[in-house]
Amino acid sequence: MEPRQATQDQDPQRILEDAAGRFESGRVAISFSGAEDVVLVDMASQLGLDLQVFSLDTGRLHPETYRFLETVRNHYGIEIELLMPDPEAISALVRAKGLYSFLQDGHGECCAIRKIEPLRRKLTGLDAWITGQRQDQSVTRASVPQEQEDVAFSSEGHRLVKFNPLAGWSSQDVWAYIRQHGVPYNELHD
Repeated sequence: MEPRQATQDQDPQRILEDAAGRFESGRVAISFSGAEDVVLVDMASQLGLDLQVFSLDTGRLHPETYRFLETVRNHYGIEIELLMPDPEAISALVRAKGLYSFLQDGHGECCAIRKIEPLRRKLTGLDAWITGQRQDQSVTRASVPQEQEDVAFSSEGHRLVKFNPLAGWSSQDVWAYIRQHGVPYNELHD
């Protein structure tokens, strides 16, 4: 299914409903890691949407983040699928370059093993995914739309749609929603 041209000012809840309605159950999921993503989980829960939720576990998360994942899981009564890197690939990297090779080599090789490969594995089984990406997060995201074809993870035989319902929100908008709705957040943000 091709992405639709969405205006940047669509209500995030409408985008979530649209994503859930356009794709088969189990073929669209929320990528969860931070404050923006828990806002999306809260919105989906309030709307009664049955969306998968997954998170990358790079093996380098803070203990507070693991507690946060469990808090969200229990608060919303949902399963959060943890995507982990291939242990053999991690072992080979650590044997060859040590635990902190990214400090010398940059993050490319480490991120490819710990983030990109597990994410690619998950996304090959989806038709769409939902992220908390916002335009104000960085200059590389300044024009991120609310809906797009994910060219990084699409392939010749598998088109993937990426929804960014909060694209036009600011950090202040996210935290206002969290406070107003009593949404749990990572204690690292205290």
